[in-house]
Order: sequence, then C-alpha cells, then structure tokens
Amino acid sequence: FIHPFDDPLVIAGQGTIGREILEQLPDVTHIFVPVGGGGLLAGISQYVKALRPETVIVGVEPVDSAAMTKSLAADRRVRLAHVGIFADGVAVKQVGEYAFQTAKQLVDDCITVTTDQICAAIKDTYEATRSIVEPAGALALAGLKTYDLPSDAQAIAICSGANVSFERLQQIAERTQIGSGKEALFAIEMPETPGSLHTFCEVAVHDRNISEFAYRLRGRGDAHVLVGLTVKDTKDRQLLMNRIRQHGFGCEDMSDDDLAKEHVRHMVGGTTGVHTTEALYLVDFPERPGALSEFLAHMADKWNISMFHYRSTASDIGSVLIGFETKQCAKLEEHLKNTGLDYKKVDTNRALQLFC
Repeated sequence: FIHPFDDPLVIAGQGTIGREILEQLPDVTHIFVPVGGGGLLAGISQYVKALRPETVIVGVEPVDSAAMTKSLAADRRVRLAHVGIFADGVAVKQVGEYAFQTAKQLVDDCITVTTDQICAAIKDTYEATRSIVEPAGALALAGLKTYDLPSDAQAIAICSGANVSFERLQQIAERTQIGSGKEALFAIEMPETPGSLHTFCEVAVHDRNISEFAYRLRGRGDAHVLVGLTVKDTKDRQLLMNRIRQHGFGCEDMSDDDLAKEHVRHMVGGTTGVHTTEALYLVDFPERPGALSEFLAHMADKWNISMFHYRSTASDIGSVLIGFETKQCAKLEEHLKNTGLDYKKVDTNRALQLFC
C-alpha cells in the first residue's frame, strides 16, 4: 500500500511541481496550493523554500473541510467530525503527519474559501481557458482571488483535479453569481395588497436586473418574497439593501445562507393556505431590464398576484409561473393579451394540481 498523500516519496514526487514553477516563473512571489491531505502543499513548499525561501506559500481549503487550517491553529493534527463534500477532491478528515510537520515549518499561510467563491473561480477558469474544472481544481484560484496581494505580486494558483461532472454544472452555475459578488439574494417583506410587487420593482429596485423572484400567497397580512438582484460588489449589496428598507420594505440578506441558496429557494410554493379562486398562467418574458416592471405596471393594480416564480436562464426568453386571484378569467386574459406577451393557462397541469 502506498499512501496517496502521507508518504515521503509521494510528497517528493509532488514537489516536482515546485521545480516546474521556478523554471517557468523564477520571479514568482506567491504560490497558492489546494489542500486535501496536504501532500501537494508539503512537496511544493519543500522544493520552493529550499531555493526561494522568500516565496510565499499559501494553502487553500474549503471552509467546511479545513483540516490543515485547524491543525496549524491548534499546533496538532485535528480530525474533523464532518467534512463538506462539494470539493470532494480535497474532502479529507485529517491531514497527513508528514504533510503537517512540513506545513508547520515551511508554509506561510493557510486560508479557507466558501462554496460560492469556488464556483466563481470555476467560471473564471472557464472564461480564461474554456476548461470546466472540478471544485477542487478551482480551489487555489478562489484563494488567490480573496488574498490581499501586493500590487507587484506574481502569483500562481495550482489547478489540481479533473474536469467537473456534468451533473454538477447546474449547481455551480447557480452559485457562481453570488460567489463573484455580482448577485444578492434577499428575503423581502411587503404588504399583501395588489400593486405591492409593482411598487417594489418600480421604486426600490428599478435599476437592477432581477435574476430570481419567488413568492406564494400565504395569508392576508404581510407577504414574503425571495428575490435575486444584480449588484456590483458587497458594498453595493449593502447600499441596495438600505435603499429597499428606506422605501418601507423589510429586507434580510440571504446571500451567505447556504440553506437559502441550496434548498429554500426551491421550496417557495405549495398550496396557499388561503381560500381563493386562483388562475395559473405560464408567461414568456423577454430577458431584459425593465420587462418585469412593465408587466406588473399593466397587471398588478388590477389583479392580486397569488404566486410568482421566476429564475433567469441567461437566454432571450424566460418563463414565469404566475397565479392571479380572480373569478373573471376572460377579463384577465384580455389584459394578458394586451401585454403582447405569450401566455398559456396551466390550471389543469397535474403537478400544479398536486403541489400548488
């Protein structure tokens, strides 16, 4: 049996990557290394520090699999009770003994990154190389992006891993925008009255693209809406949240809540819990700024919206599932027709009958 990361000769072999780096970029100032068991980090640091001790070596781990970071902080090897599996290529409960001792002596820093930051790094890698790496492969780049580097730094991020599996593409794509700081996920509280959605879109967020909108009628008091909005950065996210509150809407930031991003955003729905006569429609919207607000301006003051589900698909047309409280479907459809949008009544859909 040859240990995959806690064998001196395996570590020496991994150290040849350090040789390649110094041969190709002799003036490198920072090297970011993904960390699972720690063998790659140990091997590279041994070689590089022997020849270029001033080069900064930084280990990078997922925040939910930070065995090396916690071990260095405790000055002993820590065994994790739970390991996150998003970056499964580095999902290790305990780092190797040889790797740990080497890291204690030679590694300058060990940092952690979130799932969203890893997803953003996967996108960056794709845009630069047209390669779609697995989460572990983008780990070091995610760390490099968050690190406070000097302006004259020449930094390298080690990409260690395979291509991503096809089944994970959707999850990665959904988390990328938030990970890059370009999307905010807010829980909005507003009055359960006709026109509230339109007021929110027209007044509070009129200058933002809406990437997601999930709402379901629950009662006759206040309504709760989960909405995704484009932002420039985290500072802009805070400014937008303050502006929403200044316009009288409750607003909580869910951008860093993994449960909200992974589960709750898909659970906004179900039956209303309120006795109502409801008509359900699938409406096709052009994916452009202002399209939603224009539709609501035409409809919302006349008809109470009982359900609204939308998620941007980065295509020209997006489908929105909308419920209206009405007994006058013919009159409602006349208004829908006047919007110029394609629509279809979907009340008889079996899935909607069972779950909505």
